[in-house]
Amino acid sequence: MSTTQTKPMFKGSILKRVFSFVNPYRFIFWSNVVLAIVLAFATPVRPFLIQSTVNIAIGKNVVLPAWVHFFIPVAAFSEVIKLIIAITLFQVGFIIFETVLRFFFSFGMAWLGQQVVRDLRNKVYDKIMHWEMRQFDQTPIGTLTTRTINDIESINDIFSDGLIPILADMLTIVVTLTTMFVINWKLTLICLIPFPIMLVATYFFKESVNKSFIQVRNAVAALNAFVQEHISGMQVVQAFAAEEQEMKKFVAINERHKLANIKAIFAYSVFFPVVEVVLALSIGLIVWWVAGQSLDAGMLVAFILFLNQIFRPLRMIADKFNVLQMGMVAAERVFKVLDNEDVTANNGTYAPTNIAGKIQFNKVHFAYSEPSWVLKGINFTVQAGETVALVGHTGSGKTSIISILNRLYPYQSGQILLDDHPIEDYALDRLRASIGVVLQDVFLFSGSVYDNITLRNPAISKEQVHEAAKMIGMHDFIMQLPGGYDYHVMERGATLSLGQRQLLSFIRALLYNPSILILDEATSSIDTESEQLIEKAIDALIKGRTSIVIAHRLSTIRKANKIIVLDKGEIVEMGTHNELLKLGGFYATLTEMQFAEKK
Repeated sequence: MSTTQTKPMFKGSILKRVFSFVNPYRFIFWSNVVLAIVLAFATPVRPFLIQSTVNIAIGKNVVLPAWVHFFIPVAAFSEVIKLIIAITLFQVGFIIFETVLRFFFSFGMAWLGQQVVRDLRNKVYDKIMHWEMRQFDQTPIGTLTTRTINDIESINDIFSDGLIPILADMLTIVVTLTTMFVINWKLTLICLIPFPIMLVATYFFKESVNKSFIQVRNAVAALNAFVQEHISGMQVVQAFAAEEQEMKKFVAINERHKLANIKAIFAYSVFFPVVEVVLALSIGLIVWWVAGQSLDAGMLVAFILFLNQIFRPLRMIADKFNVLQMGMVAAERVFKVLDNEDVTANNGTYAPTNIAGKIQFNKVHFAYSEPSWVLKGINFTVQAGETVALVGHTGSGKTSIISILNRLYPYQSGQILLDDHPIEDYALDRLRASIGVVLQDVFLFSGSVYDNITLRNPAISKEQVHEAAKMIGMHDFIMQLPGGYDYHVMERGATLSLGQRQLLSFIRALLYNPSILILDEATSSIDTESEQLIEKAIDALIKGRTSIVIAHRLSTIRKANKIIVLDKGEIVEMGTHNELLKLGGFYATLTEMQFAEKK
């Protein structure tokens, strides 16, 4: 039996695993890192040039650095107006250049995030596809939907608004502050006096929004799970007039979602005005110091621009930290799905071309969750080509036998052999391809009748589909539908009757020409006319093929070579129809009850 294990994860290891998905796109990633560095060092250039332009305009002697001389013609330095125009034109070109770089940086990080999201979502969905069925019994569908869609989408934020953008912003702040200290360290210290207020506000904002975002994520997962479950079960809700009761539950979950969002909105509403106040105080201190020290006007303008370049990323850096943190939380949830080791083992390599269909159960014990045993020491043999019927009350273990034969669930002890080989030795796809199943609860996908029959298998031709449909007697019915085999079946086959859905699933099983045919309550949901169609097809189909029939209607199993009677997970009787009637035991009692019901 496989076990579920979840590896402990820490933020560093989560981030490392997220960035491991970047490996195929290393060139784009490192290109964006280089762009971030270039943009950080380009940030102080324009304020510095504006400072020089203002000082030149008021007649102050300005010594421009050598790199400016490289871009501005020598002739422009002869007159003040020409120099101002040349510097201004250079700034326009520099703004265009910087804008182009920022576009490539933003687009590159978003593109990278989407590539990672696509690859990660494919990997998660592939993992879920190979989970053991009991994982789906224990995990709400809405939760899995949230993990596969919403949480993975949040991981995109680690790239678009997360780690690299945060590092880029921090580098921009460091470069700008360094430039300010080089120009005038005293003025820089003066304008930084209100910054402790900013740091405190940023800390409380980050903590408050982080808690709110976690609550929002949990509420979204709860909403998804609730809506998915109740839309799927709406027939039950309406049949029992439980709309008002279920609506109250939804309102409560939705209220928690609203309150969590309002808390985040409140934090934003407080934080951004605080940032503006701190910026205003810093600008006021700059004006006061420049006036008191009789500094030039160019420095005043430059430092105001420098402050705006510092506060612009500071406004968003706390928010980006929260986005990064929420991306990490989402990534942790996603990696828990990937780390779930409760998957159907596919270690078998045995894949024979032909499977005769001999089945043996040797002392098999099975439980969906121990110690509640569903099957207890099951022993029986089905020879190749035989038809065996499983009979018993609901919950006796009939469907469980089919589930473990198909390796949908692992059994705890004993052994199951197929053609004298343990089923674990078979390649999983070969094993399941050799077993055709018609279930009681037929699931049809949204799509055409043809797609539902073939499951979009390109190896199946239309001629094969038509032939199988004619065997079941469904061809004429399908051709009467609008569009025939192209008729669009709504989700779960809502536009078809139970009997029609059952017959379509029977055609599906026929097409794959299985060595073993399993009919799990295949005629329990259909009318007498449809049942007669199926029984005629069954008679032709089971010849030369191992068949296991599970049915409450004893008329469908009288011709079986062997009938196995189950009660509370144990075999209580075994034999042919006539042999079991003569015993006068469990099977005879079931038969009498059914005939009494008919009368």
